[in-house]
Amino acid sequence: MDMHIRDIFASDQTTVSFEFFPPKTAADAEALYENIAHLEALHPSFVSVTYGAGGSTRQLTHDLVLRLKQTTTLDPIPHLTCVCQSEQEIDEILDKYAQAGVSNTLALGGDPPRDVQNYDRKADAFQYAAELVRFIRRWNVRNAPAYPGFGIGVAGFPEGHPATPNRLDELDYLKAKVDAGADYICTQLFFDNHSFYDFRERCELAGIHVPIIAGVMPVTSLAGMRRMAQLALGACIPAKLLRALDRAGKDPDAVKRVGIHWATEQCRDLLDHQVRGIHFYTLNKSDATRKIYQNLGLQDSLMLRRNASRQVTP
Repeated sequence: MDMHIRDIFASDQTTVSFEFFPPKTAADAEALYENIAHLEALHPSFVSVTYGAGGSTRQLTHDLVLRLKQTTTLDPIPHLTCVCQSEQEIDEILDKYAQAGVSNTLALGGDPPRDVQNYDRKADAFQYAAELVRFIRRWNVRNAPAYPGFGIGVAGFPEGHPATPNRLDELDYLKAKVDAGADYICTQLFFDNHSFYDFRERCELAGIHVPIIAGVMPVTSLAGMRRMAQLALGACIPAKLLRALDRAGKDPDAVKRVGIHWATEQCRDLLDHQVRGIHFYTLNKSDATRKIYQNLGLQDSLMLRRNASRQVTP
């Protein structure tokens, strides 16, 4: 059985985690598992596995989670989404994960299927992530004490979500997810730490007191940066970072060095401000994350803290 997320937070003063997405081809799978082996050596607190738009990678997500569970030392946290899901389907998925010894999940609203125009979410059993969180909590109660229950994470958006332009409403929705039973918040990626610190303070003022993990994605290419901004639903890229990338020109190695340096300093500042955790969006790569670890001396310091916190006093 994996560690419950509450136990992970109790053991790790600062969590460090990675996100993967399910590979769709044999070649992609081979490359991913090679990178997973590299990242496993960094001893992350946990890893998460994404769920495609409209549940399109449902089986692939399940397969990757089970492979991580069965063949690595990593604690996998699968994503679950509201879109295109019935209560019975979520119930069956939770049953399968519980039987496999998975202890945590990340409950998300989710994106509509890309091949369906004007998708009507009224047919979905869950309209909002808070409803999915509440359902998972009910599953926990129904299956206790035979199963200890799933830890639940939810998403937070330091720079806002385009579907909710009113930032006060957005924070109300986040608090609803926490009040429904979420154990922690994992944020969308951001490049300006001030956005995260303001978000963290606003959460505190709103009465949200669960751990908040900062989402970080190093820029590794100019094309990738544009995709990041699209996937992150409008993440702001600071002018200082844009100027540095502009100086790198079209040299891909220089662009990667700029991106790794920016993410390294971003993580250094987050650690200095007592961030509760850092979640790396790896895009199924390992080089940039490993370089950031090396730059910060992160692996050794985190292992020392973890070993000290888990030491049992006779």
